[in-house]
Amino acid sequence: MISKKLLNPHRVRRIDGGFSFIPHRFLADGFLASLNPRELLLYLFLVLASDRQGLSFYSYDSICSLLQLSLDQYIEARDGLIDKDLIAFDGTIFQVLELPLKPKEGAIVKQDPAGVAQQIRRSLNEARHAG
Repeated sequence: MISKKLLNPHRVRRIDGGFSFIPHRFLADGFLASLNPRELLLYLFLVLASDRQGLSFYSYDSICSLLQLSLDQYIEARDGLIDKDLIAFDGTIFQVLELPLKPKEGAIVKQDPAGVAQQIRRSLNEARHAG
């Protein structure tokens, strides 16, 4: 077993004020690999913006502005997350849902770890450079 030690014991993460988390299953069970870059970006945003019940109230114009997405890109990402049963949306409120037992059939894109890392970097770079 790998021996773990804190690299910076003065900077250990803790929950103060806001609340957000992503279960390890998101990575281990293939949910991360099932998302395209915009879906991943929107999902991470909604996780960060949500409360303990997974609820957030950001409007599409705020989300598009913050994530530098066009309306079409936002709608495509939102609908993809809904189809993959990762979020619910009633037109006003988002809810990040508990992960389903497994990613939706056919949704997993097989990638090696470097491919996943590249997908995350690409998603973040697109958000920074879109406009």
